[in-house]
Amino acid sequence: MPRHLIDIHDLSVEEIAELITLGEDIIAKPADYQDAAKRLKLATLFFEPSTRTRLSFEAAMLDLGGSILGFASQDSSSAAKGESVADTIRTVQCYADIIAMRHPKEGAPLVAAKHATVPIINAGDGGQNHPTQTLTDLLTLHREFGQLHGLTIGLCGDLKFGRTVHSLIAAMARYPGVHFVLISPKELDTPDYVIEQIKRGGATYQECRQMEPAMPKLDALYMTRVQRERFFNEADYVRLKDSFILTPDKLKRAKKDMIVMHPLPRVNEISVAVDDNPRARYFDQVRYGKFIRMALILKLLGRV
Repeated sequence: MPRHLIDIHDLSVEEIAELITLGEDIIAKPADYQDAAKRLKLATLFFEPSTRTRLSFEAAMLDLGGSILGFASQDSSSAAKGESVADTIRTVQCYADIIAMRHPKEGAPLVAAKHATVPIINAGDGGQNHPTQTLTDLLTLHREFGQLHGLTIGLCGDLKFGRTVHSLIAAMARYPGVHFVLISPKELDTPDYVIEQIKRGGATYQECRQMEPAMPKLDALYMTRVQRERFFNEADYVRLKDSFILTPDKLKRAKKDMIVMHPLPRVNEISVAVDDNPRARYFDQVRYGKFIRMALILKLLGRV
């Protein structure tokens, strides 16, 4: 049976370490991997808009010597005619060796995996999981700090619907000595099931309503946007969207070696004036995303 990645818990801590090590090696010696997936095909099935994730997967496969096919929106697929996820997967696996799939409905990639004879990678499902963004975040943290244990991570903005936040917490809670500072308006608090993951993993946490008091203690600040598409009520979105905006002035209280992360896209939750701050790492995250996805593709295809 093929190996899938639907949830970050599908990977053990040891397997994450192996992927990070492989990603680091690909960064250092890209030429060694340029034919690692030669004559293999990746299908990118994106039922929801994406820039970084889709292009990152495609660039990863091309840099491994493979080829790509797929679609960038539901409207350009047979899903627009009412085709089920199961039938789409049964069709596409006839043409591809591995599939990366994004879908607005939670659980859709899991349904796909149940009907697949090739590896399925969850590239984001609703507000639930985004495991490859989490791998990107873990590689970023590891390159900055040389470890994943003992870090204090601030997560700010939309902690209720943010699948990147949920996946990152699920991963980091398994490392000893990790402390989370959860910064959000009450309406966008971290869901109870995510808090339970923190407790089960042995990590600690605190909840804050303002960014500034938390700043001096953070090793990393993970900003997120308030997502219009996750709201049922436009008035609630408008009221909350500017709740937390990171500016250079707010960073004055931060540690010199603290880093600022963001899964992107950014709207206005990080001032563009922060881009030139030496703590900014969000565009480095974009770059690292390609390398960790290269590592993951090779692992799931059995090429390492």
